[in-house]
Amino acid sequence: MSTVELTKDNFDEVVTKNDFVLIDFWAAWCGPCRMFAPVYEKAAEANPDLVFAKVDTEAQPELAASFDIQSIPTLMIVRDRVAVFAQPGALPAAALEDVIGQARALDMDEVRKSVEQAQQGS
Repeated sequence: MSTVELTKDNFDEVVTKNDFVLIDFWAAWCGPCRMFAPVYEKAAEANPDLVFAKVDTEAQPELAASFDIQSIPTLMIVRDRVAVFAQPGALPAAALEDVIGQARALDMDEVRKSVEQAQQGS
């Protein structure tokens, strides 16, 4: 499956209707973004059961701002509508596969419980 271009119009729908979404925040002028793009595309091909999406921060500044994206590329993983990973920087292929594996292994009931406890504590 090729990557999905996320916009403020389709973001909620894509994240709500899919259990596991990887999001690459990028821009065309960004050298590290261009270096990360083929790694991200290869991971998308290797994991056809996951949704790989991209947000062009130049075209979608509201989305980038809503996630407080300070640096690109930034990779975010959303599982069951919960952001479980967000990190700036271009990952090498092995590190990206490792992060995907860790995100797959998460017990989402435990994650939701942690989020709920954190929200009650604030």
